[in-house]
This record gives sequence, C-alpha cells and structure tokens, in this order.
Amino acid sequence: MTAFDRLKKLCDKQGISVNTLEERIGLGKNTLYSWKKKVPTGSNLSKVADYFDVSTDYLLGRTDNPNIEGKGEEEFTTFFRIDTKDVPEEHREKLEEELRDYYEYMKNKLKNK
Repeated sequence: MTAFDRLKKLCDKQGISVNTLEERIGLGKNTLYSWKKKVPTGSNLSKVADYFDVSTDYLLGRTDNPNIEGKGEEEFTTFFRIDTKDVPEEHREKLEEELRDYYEYMKNKLKNK
C-alpha cells in the first residue's frame, strides 16, 4: 500500500476528498496526488499526519499502527474515566471497543466542523 493509498483511505474514512484535505491543510490543488508516483517527504507529510492524528511512519507504510507512539492509550483513558467494577469481565472488552468507536466518531466529527 502506497502513502497515497493510506492517505486516500483516511480521507474516505472521514468522508472528505483529497482536494478538500489539500484545501484544509493549505496545499495547492493536486499536490497530494504526486504521492501516487513518489515517496512523500518533509512538511506535507507532517501536515497530513497532523491532520489525521497518525504517525508519519503509518503514512509511509513503515507500520500498520496509525497511532502516534505513546499517545493513544493515555489519551483514551483520560477521556473515559469510568468505574467498571460492576461490569462482568466478559463484557469489559466489548465496552472498551464501543467507547473507542464513539471516541473516534466524536474526534472526527469535531475535527470536520
């Protein structure tokens, strides 16, 4: 998967076009389409990573984990401070999954306002 493929996938997930992303992060029209033929470098790579809150390593295909090292779990647990002692063990994993989905939904919704 190329950097452009990953970029396109992230855009699709948020329901925006690549051209819309370029406008939002201050790039010229069709700038990111060059990623189809060459490996991105420098500030444009950082701008895209910052916009989607993913690592540059993820965009470059060096990892399949989009999370920035050390950020995801701490941010998540700070956001949801809940007492799960009354939740049966077999349901805790599902609860965490649902909370993560909701958290991502809200993050994307607020980012796109």
